[in-house]
Amino acid sequence: MSFSIAGKTAIVTGAANGIGLAIGRQFVEKGANVMFADMDEKRLRSELGDQLETGNVRYFAGDLREKLAIANLLSATLDAFDQVDILVNGARQVLQSNPLDPDDDSVIMLLNQNLMPALRLTQLVAKRMIKQAEGQTEGLAGSIINLSSIAARRTHPDLLGYSVSSAALDQMTRSMAVALAPNRIRVNAVAFGSVMSASLKSTLKEHGEYRQDIEAHTPLSRVAAPGELADTVQFLASEASGFMTGQILTVDGGRTLLDPVAAPVH
Repeated sequence: MSFSIAGKTAIVTGAANGIGLAIGRQFVEKGANVMFADMDEKRLRSELGDQLETGNVRYFAGDLREKLAIANLLSATLDAFDQVDILVNGARQVLQSNPLDPDDDSVIMLLNQNLMPALRLTQLVAKRMIKQAEGQTEGLAGSIINLSSIAARRTHPDLLGYSVSSAALDQMTRSMAVALAPNRIRVNAVAFGSVMSASLKSTLKEHGEYRQDIEAHTPLSRVAAPGELADTVQFLASEASGFMTGQILTVDGGRTLLDPVAAPVH
């Protein structure tokens, strides 16, 4: 089977920096049309630069916690490329939390940030994918990939909100995979460990000692580059994974093979 995504149209959220940006750029390099979506319009324009003048790159700036922004994102994609074949739900936020503080709203905040936009965008894009596939009886109608975290399976009380939203995203992945399977739309997720995302880069800038902790508790003894995650996402977007749905692929350098309580997740 081919790993090719050439000629496909993808929406990538959280695409102004870090992992989302790396995925979008790789998709463009592999010949896909890509709508880069993020809240940070200035960063989008800065990162994409001259690519904005090319035929297969567009950007959308908006707050995807708002239903209207989600509808506008899909409309902008269809206006630019006429179709959508791949959705990467990559927008995510990490917040520290106090699990014993009844006034700490981080769980609600991160469910609204990390889960609900992905769910609503999946529902809307899936309807479009179904419409595009009308009259077809074989072949894939679309691929949806969610970016999750090994925090869903590990124990770190200070990341309660992030852990809960990641676990919810994993279950959403499985549920939507079953619901959309009759329409030949696949839904999978990538649960990653320590990848040099924008949030991790910021954390390490303030707490340089965390890198040693990460490396000590990762069998491969390093932090992954965003491009390594992009390779996995491309696999899930392509026909090479055509018989996979509802799967949570772990890309963590072996981190989850160790004691899940002994070390925090950064």
